[in-house]
Amino acid sequence: MMTNLFSIFDPSTSIFNMNLNWLSTFMGLIILPMIFWLIPSRLFMILNIILKTLHSEFKVLIGNNYSYGTTFMFMTLFFFILCNNFLGLFPYIFTSTSHMMMNLSIALPMWFTFMIFGWLNNTQHMFTHLVPQGTPSLLMSFMVLIETISNVIRPLTLAVRLMANMIAGHLLITLLSSMNLTSSLSLSSILILVMILLMTLETAVSLIQAYVFTILSTLYSSEVI
Repeated sequence: MMTNLFSIFDPSTSIFNMNLNWLSTFMGLIILPMIFWLIPSRLFMILNIILKTLHSEFKVLIGNNYSYGTTFMFMTLFFFILCNNFLGLFPYIFTSTSHMMMNLSIALPMWFTFMIFGWLNNTQHMFTHLVPQGTPSLLMSFMVLIETISNVIRPLTLAVRLMANMIAGHLLITLLSSMNLTSSLSLSSILILVMILLMTLETAVSLIQAYVFTILSTLYSSEVI
């Protein structure tokens, strides 16, 4: 029995005091059959089309400073988050992207690397980002403060956005399923239909949030180059 509503997100499954729920992060690689990597299939062709689309889009976002191999990092990030989001939709599988620790461990090192690269290699360019073009002289110091704060909280906003969207749908489904246990037959059928629609919505949210996280990361990287 749940002690509270948010206990469904607790990494509670353990053997010898080792939390096994976090192993779900690597389940996407485990469940793929070996033949997927060796022989082209329909799934591989769909994946290849998605990769080409993402590559062309990320290449445009990075702009003129694009170098070979840059987009592969963001494509890997997209599929890693997407895989974890989808796995969380299955029963009894831990949703690692619903935890702030997991999301910050992705966003914070990436943002920190961008900042180090930008300030060491393009110092003047980084200073120009602190004062938007056309800012009055009286507001320059104020704008520097605002831009600095908005830049510092970027990894936090990336992590919170992904976490909140993953938690929201799971909580709604959990609430409806708990109502279904004590409801009548007619109400149960309505609740089941609503939960099916919510699962469809959650599938779309899993894809969209992985895309949003990756696109914003790409935009942040393009500002420091």
